[in-house]
Amino acid sequence: MIKRHFFLIAAAVLLGLMVLAAVLKVAFADDDAGGPPGGGRRGGQQVSEATVSQRSFSDQIRVLGVARGQRSVNITSSTTELITRVLFTDGQTVSAGAPLVELQAREEDADIIEARANVAQAQREYDRYKALADRGVAPQVLLEQAETALETARASLQAAQARRGDRVIRAPFAGTLGLTTVTPGTLINPGAVIATLDDTSTIRVDFPLPERYLDVLKAGAPITATADAYGETPFQGRIALIDTRVNETTRAATARAQFPNPGGRIRPGMLLRVVVQQGQRQAPAAPESAVQYEGAGAFVYRIAAGAEGSTAQRVEIVAGAVENGFVEILSGVDVGDRIVGSGLNRIQPGAPVSVPRAQGQRAAAR
Repeated sequence: MIKRHFFLIAAAVLLGLMVLAAVLKVAFADDDAGGPPGGGRRGGQQVSEATVSQRSFSDQIRVLGVARGQRSVNITSSTTELITRVLFTDGQTVSAGAPLVELQAREEDADIIEARANVAQAQREYDRYKALADRGVAPQVLLEQAETALETARASLQAAQARRGDRVIRAPFAGTLGLTTVTPGTLINPGAVIATLDDTSTIRVDFPLPERYLDVLKAGAPITATADAYGETPFQGRIALIDTRVNETTRAATARAQFPNPGGRIRPGMLLRVVVQQGQRQAPAAPESAVQYEGAGAFVYRIAAGAEGSTAQRVEIVAGAVENGFVEILSGVDVGDRIVGSGLNRIQPGAPVSVPRAQGQRAAAR
């Protein structure tokens, strides 16, 4: 019996020692992990650290514009007539004056034949009277009348040829033709589109420019544009002209930009996002991940060092532009301030925080 009681007491003592050892181990582990050297408040949420730094920000005007060719026109006919020949293909690049379609011209062809016969007859009359006048047989007045008749016949021939030329519709300038549905035998009416012609060597974009920028931006200022078809690929251009009038409703003047378009990548009708740079300025900045927005305001958590360790202090800021992953800070914190870089939704104001030693050393080095 005594032996049995001895084993029970020994087991109880051993169990108690194990519990005590576990408690001491947890206590010392917490002290090593979170406590500052020399005592004080222990523990703290581990956070990443960022430093408010001076960065460059661009003053930008962002507007939308529609791309237009440098010159664009719808090829139409001024009369109702039958198309006899189509002299181009869809998408063809043509030079200025190139024939595109030929209209039926039977009457004009007949007029040319008649005018040529009249010129030949007038030429013979003139040659005969000139020979007679040179011999002194015919009076000079008859020679002059024959010369006038010859000039009149030649003018009539030129007029007939001009009317015949009007039956051929030509390209008014060099450019690229669009799609067409006309074929030989199509009856074309006045105003009906035969084809579209665009000069896309240079693209122009008209966009509204607020009047407050009229004294800042001038013709020749560089601009940048992007199109959905090409993602963030930028197209470089310049402001060619600013209209002389300001719209009374929108308080903006129309600015015209020009973009070189080698290869025809920008097509007329594309929506372009135009960015006009006004200049650059230096301002304190913080990473976007370090800034949290609440309603109309914004704030960051500044890391403050104290006798009992580092704490997170919520500081309201006035945020400005956002560019390249950084937020401009107009007021609230200063350059060099240490702030919490991420995980803002898990931090309580005034709560203790800890920064990994390697990260703290890198932040100090920066």
